[in-house]
Amino acid sequence: MSNKDFRRELGHVFDEMAGSPSSALSDRVRSSLADVPEQRGPYWVAGVAAALIAAVVIGVLFVANPLNRPPTGVGPGVGSPTPAASPSANPSPSPSPTPDANLPPFVCAAGAPITSSTPPLSGFVDAVRTGTHAGYDRLTVEFQNGQPGSIELRPQSGATFTNSPRGDQVTLLGSNGILVVIHSADMHTSYSGPTDIKTGYATLVEVRQVEDFEGYVQLALGVSGPTCYRAFILTDPYRLVIDIQAP
Repeated sequence: MSNKDFRRELGHVFDEMAGSPSSALSDRVRSSLADVPEQRGPYWVAGVAAALIAAVVIGVLFVANPLNRPPTGVGPGVGSPTPAASPSANPSPSPSPTPDANLPPFVCAAGAPITSSTPPLSGFVDAVRTGTHAGYDRLTVEFQNGQPGSIELRPQSGATFTNSPRGDQVTLLGSNGILVVIHSADMHTSYSGPTDIKTGYATLVEVRQVEDFEGYVQLALGVSGPTCYRAFILTDPYRLVIDIQAP
């Protein structure tokens, strides 16, 4: 084979490399290599050309070989990643004791007075509030300038009370009552709310002022049912809290 024919053959090989390799390609390369030693031209040209053709053929075969393709990760036998286990939820904390657990027990008779060691000259009532809760109704009497000297609760049968200092009687709603007597107190200087409150509750049905005179304040409570109660003082601000137990 002449050098001209060899170059032509080499051009045909490169042209065929752009497509898929054929069975005639390898025969043509071997034939070209077999004829190289018979040429009179320089041997190094034929060697370089043969090495270049072999490298190209090997590269094409490597790229076209389906065995060299990386797996796609999708198909039969390929499992999806196992999801990480989610952290277990923390157990719910135990419920804290209800505020009622720290309150005094209910009683159904007159108890010892609630006293203050450092009372003001006169404890000014500035708010009277009522509320209803599960198991009891509540009366709150708030004092503007500290806890009064003494507070007494006097349960009674019937709901009739005496207005003081006039001496006339008034009957409240309910079947029984509790008289709340507050010493060293004032319900007219800082208080401008109602003096007769009909609550509409099931147990504590009415609250009425029956005295505000010379340092004494008396509140009459009309109760539907037994007169069982608990009374205590809260601070910031000072207030008397009376809970009437539901029957």
